[in-house]
Amino acid sequence: MSFENIKIALAENSLATEAALEEFFKGKNSSGSLEIIISAEKYSLLGGGKRIRPFLVNEVARVLGASLEASMPFAMAVEMIHTYSLIHDDLPCMDNDDFRRGKPSNHRVYGEAYAMLAGDALLTNAFLAAASNKNVDTSYLSAAITALSDAAGDDGMIGGQVTDLEGEEKKLTFEELLRLHSLKTGKMIEVSALLGCIAAGYSAKTKEARAVCAYARNIGLAFQAIDDLLDLIGDEAIVGKTLSSDAENQKTTFLSFFDIEGVRDYAKRLTEDAISEISEIEGSELLRELALYLLERDK
Repeated sequence: MSFENIKIALAENSLATEAALEEFFKGKNSSGSLEIIISAEKYSLLGGGKRIRPFLVNEVARVLGASLEASMPFAMAVEMIHTYSLIHDDLPCMDNDDFRRGKPSNHRVYGEAYAMLAGDALLTNAFLAAASNKNVDTSYLSAAITALSDAAGDDGMIGGQVTDLEGEEKKLTFEELLRLHSLKTGKMIEVSALLGCIAAGYSAKTKEARAVCAYARNIGLAFQAIDDLLDLIGDEAIVGKTLSSDAENQKTTFLSFFDIEGVRDYAKRLTEDAISEISEIEGSELLRELALYLLERDK
C-alpha cells in the first residue's frame, strides 16, 4: 500500500498547523529578555514531526462537518502540549536524550533551565490557544478545556509519565504497561479525536465521539507498540533520535512480553479494531488509512 493519500493529507495538515503556530507567536513579544524563551519554544514546536495529533483534531472535525477555523486552535493546543512533553522527556533528569527529530534536543541547544521553561511556556500557551477559539460555542469550549486538562494532567499524560519512571525501578506487569501507555501516549491521542468532535458540535456522549475515541485509543496503543519495536530495530538516521534508550534504561516495553513478530501482530490487531470502530462513519477513509500507515511506519 503506497499510503499516498494519507501522506499528502499529513503534509498539508502539517503546513497548515505550522502556519497557524507561526501566526500565534507573532502576537508574542519576542524582544529583550523574552527572546531566548520564545526561540526555545519555536525551536522544538516548529521542528518538524508527524503532527499526528493535530491531524486527528482537524480530520475528525472535517469528517463531522466542522471548519478548519473551528478545529485549528484545538489542534495547535495538542501540538504544544505534545512538544512540551518531548522537551521535558529529553531532559537529563528524565530520559536524557541528546537528539529529537534528527537534531539536538532542546536542552542541548538552550541549556536545561531554558528547556524546562520552554516546556512550561508551551503547556501554558496550549490553553491560551484553545481558550481563544472564537469559532465554537462557549459551552463546547468549556468541554474542550476540561477534556484537554484531564488528558494532560495526573489522570492522563503526567500519570503515565510517573508510571514510566516507576518502570525504571521495577518490572511492570502487562496490565501496568497498558495503563502506562493508555495514559502517557493514549490520552493525548484520544483527546485529539474528541476535540475534533467538540469542534464539530458533538459532545463526548454521542455515538460518533465514542467511536472515534475508541479508534484513537486503539491506534494510540498500536503506535506505542511500533515505537518500542523501532527503538530496537529502527534506523537511527530515519527515526531521528537515539535508539535502544529503553533497553539502556531497563524499561518495560512490549518487547518484554512479545518477540518482534508478536509485537507486530499485537499492533495489527489493535489497528484492525480501530478501523472497525469507525466503519460506520461516512467519510472516514483517511482515518482508516492513517491507522494502517502508523502500523507500517519506519519512524
